[in-house]
Amino acid sequence: MTDPSSEDDLEQRRRIARQFIEMIPHARALGMSLDQLSPDGAEISLPWREDLVGDPRSGVIHGGVISALMDTCGGAAVMAHRAGARLTATIDLRIDYMRAATPGQTIRAKATCYHITRSVAFVRAWAMDDDESLPVASATGAFTVER
Repeated sequence: MTDPSSEDDLEQRRRIARQFIEMIPHARALGMSLDQLSPDGAEISLPWREDLVGDPRSGVIHGGVISALMDTCGGAAVMAHRAGARLTATIDLRIDYMRAATPGQTIRAKATCYHITRSVAFVRAWAMDDDESLPVASATGAFTVER
């Protein structure tokens, strides 16, 4: 049997995280979509669009778009964490680009908040296209925590 108050709390964190993403102008402009959100993390997708391409000859999405996707997903993971952050902002985000995303494919980011202190949350994130076995990029980050 599940505790109704914990289910209510989880639903409230999901609502807050969705609002957080919907309020970010660049997330809306880029077409980010929140696909999954739980205390274990977040998943956000971004469909390929020609206006997001960094190199018109190759059709590869610009690295800055991947960065924004991973940053937003990391923030959503913090907001959904059991610790109950009401606000967050990026302190530091280190991204390792591993390969070019495949042109025409949706990019998905997954993030988990693996440790949280009184004022700082620590996040790991991955970006991938259809080939989940070989990520496009990985990231580690630190985010503020305001309760």
